[in-house]
Amino acid sequence: MILLRSILFNLCFYALLIVLMILGAPALLAGRRSTEAYGRFWVRVSLALLDRICHLKVEFRGLQHLPEGAAIIASKHQSFLDVLALILHVRGFTFIYKRELAFIPLFGLYLWRSKQIAIDRAKRGGALPRVIAAAQRIFAEDRQLIIFPEGTRKPVGAPPAYKAGVARIVQESGVVCVPVALNSGVFWRRRGFLRRSGTAVVEFLAPIAPGLDKESFMQLLETRIEDATERLVAEARGKN
Repeated sequence: MILLRSILFNLCFYALLIVLMILGAPALLAGRRSTEAYGRFWVRVSLALLDRICHLKVEFRGLQHLPEGAAIIASKHQSFLDVLALILHVRGFTFIYKRELAFIPLFGLYLWRSKQIAIDRAKRGGALPRVIAAAQRIFAEDRQLIIFPEGTRKPVGAPPAYKAGVARIVQESGVVCVPVALNSGVFWRRRGFLRRSGTAVVEFLAPIAPGLDKESFMQLLETRIEDATERLVAEARGKN
């Protein structure tokens, strides 16, 4: 039954994405805010399908920790579900994405019009200064930058591997950083096809104020995210 539900959901999910990208083309002419609102509409419909077909809900905790203005949202990353969930509640959401995605027909236009940040991964060391410059521009618009400090999706239980780029952005920008813990990988695994029933939790944790040195910031960020993620994963597994 899980396999059949997963097949049906994946078919519906990608069909929905294609249809909405075509129908939503006029939003591209209306500006960033309209494109952003349309993206949230896509997420709400997608999560409703996920609940209806696979009986997988998403619960948000700690929303009171999200500030009104500019911020860095530093999230654990276990699943593509994380991207959907963060779009729903992060104000003026901005992701850092690999430049190759910009060449996907229509999808690339949505990334461009919503002012997401493209990077060339081949330029490794040279990418961070460009990200910092782009981040300063979005912070000036009171938008919020979503960062996955480990750089990629990690399987549940994998050893953490945090990168210090997020600390550099905090130091250069002076904005608050909100850590995010989650357990999405228990239900929607990295590179996995099955969508298991249950409740995936996304928890926004107490913000970290700017001003710490790099080592102290990274230690606090990792400890806060990893401890909460371990708790949420145990909670999810205890219910299944």
